Amino acid sequence: MTVAGSPTRAAIAAARVMVVKVGSSSLTTAEGGLDPARLDALVDALAARLAAGSQVILVSSGAIAAGLAPLGIARRPRDLATQQAAASVGQILLAHAYVESFARYSLQVGQVLLTADDVVRRSHYRNAQRTLSRLLALGAVPVVNENDTVATEEIRFGDNDRLAALVAHLVGADALILLSDVDALYDGDPRLGAARRIDEVAGESDVDGVRAGSTGASGLGTGGMASKLAAARLASAAGVPVLLTSAAQAKAALGAADVGTAFAAGGRRLTSRRFWLGYAADTKGTLTLDDGAVAAVVTRRRSLLAAGITTTTGDFVAGDVLELRNTSGVTVARGITNFDSAELPALLGHSTQDLPLDQRREVVHADDLVPLI
Repeated sequence: MTVAGSPTRAAIAAARVMVVKVGSSSLTTAEGGLDPARLDALVDALAARLAAGSQVILVSSGAIAAGLAPLGIARRPRDLATQQAAASVGQILLAHAYVESFARYSLQVGQVLLTADDVVRRSHYRNAQRTLSRLLALGAVPVVNENDTVATEEIRFGDNDRLAALVAHLVGADALILLSDVDALYDGDPRLGAARRIDEVAGESDVDGVRAGSTGASGLGTGGMASKLAAARLASAAGVPVLLTSAAQAKAALGAADVGTAFAAGGRRLTSRRFWLGYAADTKGTLTLDDGAVAAVVTRRRSLLAAGITTTTGDFVAGDVLELRNTSGVTVARGITNFDSAELPALLGHSTQDLPLDQRREVVHADDLVPLI
């Protein structure tokens, strides 16, 4: 399909609410520190979209990179403590730069710092959702970033691409735009020789064979093309179309959307609860299902019964979220368990009618289950 006739691009161009993510390399210099000209150019494009009547949430990397030069650090640190120190300095500089740049258009900015905990825990998820929605209603521009200064290795998102995909669903966005230092998705690294540019992604077959790098070209960020591809897949699977391109093409991306790579929305828009369950919630264990149970859960959307489970792993209690896997180890669904890990092994393989009366219930009810394939 050509760019000109792409319904995905038309949907992105017409989006009323959009999330825009920009990477560290697009805002900072190779030596560290913010690049005011790049940041202003991005804000110019965002302000134009806002003036056209859309609501925009900006997910911005750059806090750690912005803090390197002021602290005299030559390159991005590997240890968490130094990253947090750099972020504590850089976050102030980054927020101030956005406030001043958006002020050129008389626009207010609201900073929203999130950890993975804020999306993994259901109550925190709802709080983040309400805060972002209220900022939009008040006409402010939410600028979201991972709260690097307090996040631990265990509760980090790892990159802002995934955070942007989660925020896109959180606010019910009509589109997600991922801006980096690469103009589109390629099946290999275009810097290393011939690589095929991919303009449209309608399904998984369109990205078969893509070799995506794990770090950005500048070395300042944490994502790279691999994280952008994963984020695009996550968002599109949940019903949000995605455009991936370079920050240098932000004006076109936020306008006609006739640049970069467009990912079609591949699934129905999930409710907030089902998206949280399928993609955001932390999992505490796994259940391995036989072929019949996989068919019941994935194809027929039935509840999971003990008879179809072959093994369990993890230490969990009733109410925790578990991964449901097939016999090949592929995660086919996620769901909320009705049993503790201590009591479940004795029930495996038994029909419901053979169980004691107080245990004759679904291991995972269909209403608490989200298929992933």
